[in-house]
This record gives sequence, structure tokens and C-alpha cells, in this order.
Amino acid sequence: MGPGPVLLVGAGRGEATCGILYLAGYLRRHGVEAYVRLYDGDQTEEDLQRTLKALVSHVKPAVVGISLKWYLHVHRAFVIARAVRKADPRIRIVLGGNSAALWWRELLAADCFDDVVLGDGEVPFLALCRGVAEPPNVARRGRDGVPVKAPFEYVQTAASADVYYSHFDDIFLSQLDLGGFSGWVAPGKGCDQSCVYCGGRRAAQRLSFGRPSPFLRPPEPVRQDHREIDRHVWQYRYDFPGGSTTYLCDVWPGLELKHRATTYFLWGVPEPELVRQLSERFERVALILDIGCFGESQRLELMAKGLLKPCPTDDALARAIDDCLRAPNLELEVCGIAGLPFATPASLAEERALMERVLRRGCKVGYQRLQSQPGALVTAHPERFGMHSDAVTYDDFLAWFSRRGSARKGIPMVTFRDAALEKAVQHNCAQLDATIEGFAVKRAPKVTGRTRVKATLLGRREVPLGDWLGRYKVPAKAQGVPVTVLRSYTGLGLAVAPSLDPRAFDDPMVESGANAAAVLEALEVCARPVTLDEATGRLARAQGLDPESAGALLEHLREQRFISLV
Repeated sequence: MGPGPVLLVGAGRGEATCGILYLAGYLRRHGVEAYVRLYDGDQTEEDLQRTLKALVSHVKPAVVGISLKWYLHVHRAFVIARAVRKADPRIRIVLGGNSAALWWRELLAADCFDDVVLGDGEVPFLALCRGVAEPPNVARRGRDGVPVKAPFEYVQTAASADVYYSHFDDIFLSQLDLGGFSGWVAPGKGCDQSCVYCGGRRAAQRLSFGRPSPFLRPPEPVRQDHREIDRHVWQYRYDFPGGSTTYLCDVWPGLELKHRATTYFLWGVPEPELVRQLSERFERVALILDIGCFGESQRLELMAKGLLKPCPTDDALARAIDDCLRAPNLELEVCGIAGLPFATPASLAEERALMERVLRRGCKVGYQRLQSQPGALVTAHPERFGMHSDAVTYDDFLAWFSRRGSARKGIPMVTFRDAALEKAVQHNCAQLDATIEGFAVKRAPKVTGRTRVKATLLGRREVPLGDWLGRYKVPAKAQGVPVTVLRSYTGLGLAVAPSLDPRAFDDPMVESGANAAAVLEALEVCARPVTLDEATGRLARAQGLDPESAGALLEHLREQRFISLV
């Protein structure tokens, strides 16, 4: 190996962007010893600081790269950088990602970060790791302390065949990290739309990434992605730039997909042939259709003004739903945003009507209120639409998320200045929530003590505690403790270690002691179909639990789909 080591982390909690996985593989293929911390489960800043101190001590990186893709994580990026700097002041700290590229001047004005990579990171970051004096696409402080940026000399295109997943057996520092990877594959990059609410719109892509237009990657590197992650994932996930049916059918031949699920996020509605191909090639399909908003007149007005990507009419959506429902293994969700510009009493009524129409067909519905997103037109210029944004500038967003852990909760929003209209939108959202909840209750199966259940696991394996959490995090005397890692029918993971005394070592990512023993016993009781009453009694007797506690555990496992109704 050459320069390094290098440690790559995400700025937010949970699964970091898959971009750091592509970057780590690229660095490894070019002689840099790169590692990722993909999953961040630390609940508090104190937990995060302890973890990073241990990570830095274990890896001893020369460079730490922080992925600041999402603006929600800007404060946490500072917490990470300060913890790394405290652990070892010699480490070079580099930021990358959409939000980092947008706010490079402001971020470099602080003393936490040495460099910001603008746009696609593979070539610039490799140059930084090798100590190149003037790496392309990199912003840093000049001799006078004023931030300056190098020109865009590296912009990925459809000809960029050297970016793909590799070295999955080397780059992860724990099995938890690897197990937390949800199977994202990026068929393409960029966007050519100008949605009013989106910070990743066409203009932002040109500004932050130097990317004149979106592109689809060559099929062979995308096939390599699938081959590299195949034995580590239970599903493949694709996003909006997934390409046409023809493109995906060029990628999929030769890949073993039949025993995998897929989650596909798509603008508008799919071609009937895409629905057929997804259903035939995968064991289970979750298709999420983004239709912009549920009010048809509002949707059409936004599109006519060039403020929304191409979205279907209600009738076109109905036809697409019919196509999707013909596939027996496909689950459909329709999603949109409430409170977009040009809302009217008529469009609010249309929202309710379409949502009920979609729910009656047996589809899921997802929606949220309009959020402030840096780089979005409605966030930067809310007055143009008769609206107010809780946050507009970098300082606004940093202050908001810095306070989020104490007095302030949630996400900054964009609301209407007209008090009567804002009240009507809020009331309509409450009705939408009630409608969704009502359909969920109506469709919920009736469960009694005579209902039969059975354990439904996608996977079960044994690993040492040190391998699961990472040896940097577990005391030497506990590293060999066996952990049973379970994966539910929906892909949810659960790690249990009955022989681990929680008083000796406790971690929120591992259920230990008596609680862990009860989970394994519950799954054993339900290994074959059994009534809930019988399962409750057997579990209570085996674990010395009262019936109420045993029943609550079985219900929890059923909600998480480790146990399913027969």
C-alpha cells in the first residue's frame, strides 16, 4: 500500500452515503489503504467522540474524509472534525459531498477542515492523499487565509468506467458496518430538472459538481457493483437516475437476482415493461413513485412553470397502478410533498381525493411538508411564492442544527405567509394523516390468541463480538463473545448475545443477557407454526417471564417481521 491510511466517515447518524464506498474502493485500487465507517449508531455527541477517539487510535489515519452530503448533518460534521482533531492534530481533515461543495467558503472559514473536495471525489481525493501540491477540484485556505478553489478538472461522465465497488472484504472496520449497507447501486449521477424544492436541481449540479448534464454509467462497472456486493446484501436499491428498461436490461444479464429483493425509487410512473422485468427478475419488488404532489392542478401548474420534473396526471398514475398491481410480488408506494407553492383550496381537496384513491387500490402513501433545503429556489427566494423559510443561509442552517440537540427539534420548513392558507394546509395535512392511519387500521389483520405465527428470518449467523462491533470498540476480554446476528423478512437486523453480561460491556447495537436469551427463545418457540397463546405460554415458562412481558416481546418481533402471521 502507498499513502495512508485513510478513514472515511459520514457526517450523519445511520448509514452514510454509498459515495464513500465507491471512493474507498477507488483509493484501494490505486494503492491507498482506505477504510470506511459506514454506519454511525452513536446516540450522543459524547458517544460519537469516544468512538472516533478509538477509531483514530486503531486506524492511525493520515487523512480523514467526512461526507457532508445532506445539509441536516452540518453541525455533526463539526463535531466529528473537532473530535478527530483532538484525537490527533496531525490528521488532515477533508470534507466532500453536495452540502460541502455548496458551502465550501463558509466551512473553510472555520478551523476544523483543511480541504473541501468539490464535485466528484475520486481523482481529487486520491491526489490529496498522495500529497499533490495543487489537486484538482479542491478548495482550501490560501496563504492569506482566504478560501480559494481550484478549477473543475475532473468531472465524471458516461465514459467514466473506473468508478465501481471493490474491496468490500477490506474496507469495513466492523461487520455491523457491512451489515448496515442497504444495497445501494448508483446507475447514474446528476439531474436535469429544476424542481422548486430541491437543492440538487440542475443549476446546483453545475455549480457544485461542474456537471453540465446527468449521465448513466457504463453497464460493466454497474455489473461490477452487483458482483462485489452480492454475497453481502439481501436487496439491491436503485434511485431516480436508474435509467430506462433497456439500460437496466443491459446491466442485469449474468447476475443472480432471483433470490434478492429490490427497492426502486422512480420519478413519475414506470414503463409497463420495467414493471414486468422487475417482477420477473427479483423475488420481491418495492417500487416508490414520486409524483411531486397529490393535487393534480397544482402539479400541472408547477410543471408548466418549469418548477417540477415531469410527473403524471391522476389518470396516468391510475393506469400505472393497474400495471403494477398485476405483478404478484410487487408492493407499490406513491409519494409527494404537501405545501408546495400554488396550493389552493381546490388543490387541497384534490390531495385528499387522490390519496384516498391510491389507498383504496391497496398502495402505500408517503408524504411530507415542504422543507427548507439549501440551494432550492423556494428556500433561497421564498418571497417569490408568498412563503417563508425557517432557514435560508449557511448560518441559518448551522444555527438550526446546532440547537437541534437541545431546545429545537425537527427540520426547518417552508410555510405560507398567508395565515389562512397556512392554516388550511396544516388542517389538510392532519386529514391526510388521519386518512392514512384509518386505512392502516382497516387493513390490519385481526390478531387473537388463536392466530398462528411463525419465525420468518432472511438470515442467521454467528460472529464474535469484536468482529461485529469492531475490535477498536470492544475490550479484549469481550471480543470473542459469540453474537447471533438475525435479519428479518424486511431486512431489519438484530444482534443478540445472551452470554454477554451487560454490566461488563453494554452497547445499544447488541441486545445482551436475559433480554437476548428471550429473543432467541421466542424464535425457537415459533420455529414451526404455533398459536400466539401457545407461543406466549411456552416463552413465559422457558424464560421465567410473566405472560404480559412474553406477549409484548412476541408482538415486538412480529412488528419487526422476525415473526409473521401464518
